[in-house]
This record gives sequence, structure tokens and C-alpha cells, in this order.
Amino acid sequence: MYKVYFLKSLRDKSKTYVGLTVKDIEFRLKEHNDGLSKYTKANRPWRLVYFENFYCKLCADKREQFLKSGFGYRLRKIILENYDKLE
Repeated sequence: MYKVYFLKSLRDKSKTYVGLTVKDIEFRLKEHNDGLSKYTKANRPWRLVYFENFYCKLCADKREQFLKSGFGYRLRKIILENYDKLE
């Protein structure tokens, strides 16, 4: 199963990261927090904010690209605003 997810930096609250993986989502988060990803190493630690499961790799790829697009960025902001209210 493919997972599209996004993370929020606990160091720099304005930083988010969108990714796609086939690994267990908690294991992938640990990899980010251990500095094993060059794109997220500088702003760790990270917290998992949101993820979606997909059976189809093409669908997961398209969803990841959408979340990285302009409208997807706005959707991420809405999700983050609601997430921040829960903390």
C-alpha cells in the first residue's frame, strides 16, 4: 500500500514536507527524524500531520503532486490550521 503524507517541522513551524512511501508510516517518520532524508534533515524534529492510503501507485503519485501544487498548498494550510487547534 502507498502512503502520501505530510509532516510539520517542530523546529520551524512554517516548514512542511509532503512525501510518498510504501514503508510503515511511523517507520518513515522515524527516518525523517533520524536525519536520513536530505530534504528534511535541517528542520527536524518532524510531526506527522496527515496521511492517506492508496492501492494504486499512479493515484498516490498524483495526490502527492496535487498536495505540492498551489491549490494543494492551500488545502495543507487548512488541514494545518485545524491540526493546530487540536494541539
